[in-house]
Amino acid sequence: MEKKFLVGITGASGAIYAYYFLKELKKLKIPTEVIITRAGEMVWNYELEKSVEEILNFAERLYKEDEIYSPPASGSSNYSGMIIIPCTMGTLSAIACGSARNLLQRAADVMLKERKPLILIIRETPFNLIHIKNMEICSKAGAVIFPAMPGFYHKPKSLEELVIQFVKRILQFLGFNQEGLKTWEEIVLE
Repeated sequence: MEKKFLVGITGASGAIYAYYFLKELKKLKIPTEVIITRAGEMVWNYELEKSVEEILNFAERLYKEDEIYSPPASGSSNYSGMIIIPCTMGTLSAIACGSARNLLQRAADVMLKERKPLILIIRETPFNLIHIKNMEICSKAGAVIFPAMPGFYHKPKSLEELVIQFVKRILQFLGFNQEGLKTWEEIVLE
């Protein structure tokens, strides 16, 4: 079965992570569909100074959060997994509680019930106890909590390089061989 990924974009700061993740999926020729929340659109426009429609340069489909009758809302849809990048604490909370108030939250719930990979790139700090408990619940339900915490051991020369290395780390975690990913092992053995 061909891998088809679902990417969720919420209103957490860090739209740059979503942008470069989508670019890398396109390079890998991975069919991709995107769900973006209203707040995600606002942050995308503000932080990247790009139109949300530019997402279609990297994805086959772009869904808005109110398109609840779309394929991602059903377990019969053929997605290999979902990543929410970046993931707000509000979205994390909704997933932890099984509350699906919009298409993105419903799609995440579908991934869990269908036992498909769900990766949450959380991007907020510091955490309060509620955040930590919600991460625990999501993790126990099968999601992977993957904080947006890039490494610095590869000595990035720019923000772009830092973000790309982090995105490549996510893709490596998903099982894709990542040319250009600087691993700790390579650095230690240099």
